[in-house]
Amino acid sequence: MHTRTLGSEGPAVSALGLGAMGMSGAYGAADRKESIATVHAALEAGVTLFDTGDFYAMGHNELLLAEALRGRDRDSYRLSVKFGMLSGPRPVFGGYDGRPEAVRSFLAYSLTRLGTDHIDIYRPARLDPAVPIEETVGAIKELIEAGHVRHLGLSEVDAETIRRAHAVHPVTDLQMEYSLISRSVEADVLPALRELGIGLTAYGVLGRGLISGHWAAGHSAGPGDHRAVSPRFASGNVEHNLALVEALRRIAGAKGCTVAQLVIAWVAAQGEDIVPLVGARTRARLAEALPALDLALTPDDLAVIEKAVPPGAARGDRYPPAFMSHLGVGN
Repeated sequence: MHTRTLGSEGPAVSALGLGAMGMSGAYGAADRKESIATVHAALEAGVTLFDTGDFYAMGHNELLLAEALRGRDRDSYRLSVKFGMLSGPRPVFGGYDGRPEAVRSFLAYSLTRLGTDHIDIYRPARLDPAVPIEETVGAIKELIEAGHVRHLGLSEVDAETIRRAHAVHPVTDLQMEYSLISRSVEADVLPALRELGIGLTAYGVLGRGLISGHWAAGHSAGPGDHRAVSPRFASGNVEHNLALVEALRRIAGAKGCTVAQLVIAWVAAQGEDIVPLVGARTRARLAEALPALDLALTPDDLAVIEKAVPPGAARGDRYPPAFMSHLGVGN
C-alpha cells in the first residue's frame, strides 16, 4: 500500500482512504455483514484511513466502524471524524453547532461509540455561521492538548476560514469534495492549503457513483438514497453527465482500466498532498478501487482526460439548493 502524509506535520496514511457514510444508508440500504467485511478487506489491503461522521445515521456509522475495528491494534489505523450537524428523530436537518461546549459533548459521544480513547483527525462538518471558527478550533485545540484528539481537520470551508483556523492551531487537512466534475477547490482553496502545508482528503471522487462507470441512464435511486434529490442525478442533467462518463470509458479502455480506476487515479495525480476517499460499501467495489493507486497517468493521459471532462462540464449542483449555502465554495 502506498502512503501519503497529511500536510507538513500530519500523520502518514494509506494513499487511499475508506469513507464509511454509505454503509449507514446514505445511498439506500446497506448490508451490515458486507460492510464489516469491506472494512476488514480494507485493513488487510493496507488501508489505514477511515472516515466517518457522528451524524451518519445518528451514530450508526460510528458503532458499525467500532464493531469492524474491534480487536485491531489502535495504532494500525487512523480515524477521521466529522461533527456538528444537528438533526431530529424524523430525521430533519437542524443546522450546525460549533460552540466549544458542543464540541466537547460531540467528542465524548464519539469516543464512546467508537470504543476508543482518541480521535486521530477531528473536524467540524461545516462552518457554524453563528460561531467564529476561532472558538470552534480553540475547543479542538484544548482537546488535542488533553490527548483526546491528535490532529485538527476542517471540511468544506473557504481559504479565508482555513487561514483563520490555522492561526489558532495548525490544520492537518481539509476534507472537501474533489473529482473531475467537482473542481471548485482548485481556484483558491488548494493554493492556500499548499501555502500553509495542509493536506487534502478528497471525498466524492466518484461523484457519488455518477462517474464510477456503474450508473446507467434510467436507473433510479432507491428508498433512502439521497441521490434521488441530487441535482446532478436529476432528469435532464444525468443524461448530459453520463455522456461525459462514456468519454471517460473510452479513455479507460485504452488504458486497460475501469472508469472508476481512471477517475480515482486522476484525483491522486493532482498532488502527493491529496488522499482520495472512496465510499466502497462492498468488497467488490473496494477491490476495483485499490488498483487505481498503481495506475500511472502520463501528462498526455491527463490532457486527454481534461479535454473529455473540462472544468465546469458537469450539469447540476453537487448538493440540493438548501445545502449549497452551507458550502465554503461551490461546485
